[in-house]
Amino acid sequence: MTYDETVKYLFDCAPLFQQVGSSAYKEGLDTTLLLDEHLGHPHKKFRTIHIAGTNGKGSCSHTIAAILQSAGYRVGLYTSPHLIDFRERIRVNGEPASKEFVVDFVERERVFFEPLHPSFFELTTAMAFTYFAEQKVDVAVVEVGMGGRLDCTNIIYPDACIITNISIDHTQFLGKRLADIAGEKAGIIKPQTAVVIGETTEETKAVFNEKASSCNAPIYFAEEEQPLTKATPCGDGYNYSTTMYGTIAGELGGDYQVKNTNTILTTLQILKKAGYDITEEAVKKGFGNVTRLTGLMGRWQKLQEKPRVVCDAGHNIGGISHIVKQLSRQKYNKLRIVFGMVNDKDISGVLAMMPKDAVYYFTQASVKRALESKEMAQKALEFNLYGNYYCDVKTALDAAKKDASEEDFIFVGGSCFIVADLLTSIK
Repeated sequence: MTYDETVKYLFDCAPLFQQVGSSAYKEGLDTTLLLDEHLGHPHKKFRTIHIAGTNGKGSCSHTIAAILQSAGYRVGLYTSPHLIDFRERIRVNGEPASKEFVVDFVERERVFFEPLHPSFFELTTAMAFTYFAEQKVDVAVVEVGMGGRLDCTNIIYPDACIITNISIDHTQFLGKRLADIAGEKAGIIKPQTAVVIGETTEETKAVFNEKASSCNAPIYFAEEEQPLTKATPCGDGYNYSTTMYGTIAGELGGDYQVKNTNTILTTLQILKKAGYDITEEAVKKGFGNVTRLTGLMGRWQKLQEKPRVVCDAGHNIGGISHIVKQLSRQKYNKLRIVFGMVNDKDISGVLAMMPKDAVYYFTQASVKRALESKEMAQKALEFNLYGNYYCDVKTALDAAKKDASEEDFIFVGGSCFIVADLLTSIK
């Protein structure tokens, strides 16, 4: 098979959650453990850092990877979903896994895994750990797919665990209360392994303390540690004043990066205690060059000026709330929003937060879970949000650009799949 044929085979033989939703979800680690044993326990051949949370996993994962690369480590990075190319999920020092590896892995292992009927994420995780072992990485930064306790990445024994925050998302799997969701995320906490918690509420903090205590795991709350003393917007990113590294120029934009940075800085102290050699120079280089070093896309990503076009992959109430605050601080003649969501999110909760003074261009992503743009436009009327609807993201953005003056601001988002379609069309 060619690479394209192999990726199509993976999408067809192993249901992809981002495409079909709940029918692709498999609970439990049985299949993962069988794959891991068959492949020779590849995850035991390198150190790991494990990152869970509702929002912020991607930015934290990529930034920590960039810092470790800058410190001289050979770094594996496993994240999801991908935006343009499947291989974005599996990187070593920022370079995607080779097409040859993906093809060879599937051809070599399909006789074993096909009878197991693995989910797409189970198979991809096994592939990633195998690639990292073959590439002899020093450490892999591993992002949880969903939840934590039963996530197939949860077979690793990391040097540190990170839980960024807890918000309402994937309630059909993780529970409807913050405490329930926190309990699932806390499942990544391991015995005697330090865990960093980025943000808490009274409800979730109790859950994390209880789990850490039962595991005899040192727990650090970034909100209490406060290594970040001040964040000042600078260009598209931030200048961070810190207690350990002086002033750091952060490349990534978006209000949520401030809390992510507090979490990352707390984590770096834990990693240094665990024996990692991370200099001030490496920290500053990593923060300042995340996209170049890791290939990160879709986080308050500027696509053009005049009119200014920005996209962001935030897709739930927690993520969108930060985006709305940031939009309110932008300077523009008219705000235009290209917007779409998938049908298993809290669509009403998100629409209730969206700016009322914007012109909307409702659209839909090219995944089965996408809410039809016409239905989105009709639902938006309930919240006094007005605009036309379009069959795809490119058509919607073209319409927004045609209507816009150079002083307008165009935002594209609502779903990581909207951003994926946008970036794919640009490529």
